[in-house]
Amino acid sequence: MVDQPEVTRAVVDGRTLRLTSLSKVLFPATETTKGEVLAHYAAVAPLLLPHLRDRPVTRVRWPHGVGSEGFFEKNVPAGAPDWLPRTRIDDVTYPHVDDVAALSYLVNLNAIELHVPQWRVDRETGERRNPDRLVIDLDPGTGAGLLECATVALAVRERLGGLGMELHPVTSGSKGMQLYAALGGDLTSDQVRDLAKTLAGELVGSMPQLVVSSMTKSIRPGKVLLDWSQNVAAKTTITPYALRGRELPCVATPRTWEEVETGADGGRFEQVLVWDLPPRLEKHGDLLADLAP
Repeated sequence: MVDQPEVTRAVVDGRTLRLTSLSKVLFPATETTKGEVLAHYAAVAPLLLPHLRDRPVTRVRWPHGVGSEGFFEKNVPAGAPDWLPRTRIDDVTYPHVDDVAALSYLVNLNAIELHVPQWRVDRETGERRNPDRLVIDLDPGTGAGLLECATVALAVRERLGGLGMELHPVTSGSKGMQLYAALGGDLTSDQVRDLAKTLAGELVGSMPQLVVSSMTKSIRPGKVLLDWSQNVAAKTTITPYALRGRELPCVATPRTWEEVETGADGGRFEQVLVWDLPPRLEKHGDLLADLAP
């Protein structure tokens, strides 16, 4: 006889949700449960939802928890309720996440990670708008880490700051970090990609001992990949305040530039665990408030 999953019914934003297996362990190393993951997303929803709104949401699901096989999902899940908003783009029907009900519905399907592009959708026409933000993705190779990313981040800040861009650092919850800058919507994805690619080439020239712009594995050890391609329209990045499906439950977390400078000087600068996020929010508030008005 197959055991039936435990079911909890909850009313969220006026929607009755059927939440299942809340005691299931999704992060074995810390015994973090599905219920705790749902609680995290509900708690950070006021900060997270502005970064999801009007963007097609790609999820990474781990039905049996991290450490087992996970998979990317773009389409609206089979059996999704009619009230879940959606947009069809390039033969894929993506869900939109406008409220805590939609967020909880997807996370209940063991969607630990939420990824979005740098552009939003015109919900009336279904057309892509030009990107409203630039992202510089810093990915350390073997032998490099977050401290090396911090050094590169300061160089990126100096260069783009000279162009009048205000950058917002986010540690990714995985290995590296992202730097975001708000855009006015007058540049296409290709133009933003070219800007990031030019920047990557400049930093490879000025910091060849630390920066690469190619994914070729043989040149990456000890260096940081400045991944300009994350600005391509088809690419997505982890949403700020979302969890990562790694061994430990870390969160993509906005950071202060003081923290980044500490890391570049060799001080403590680490990924943020889910239980360390609430005190950070009490201390710093929403460091990305200007990025998602």
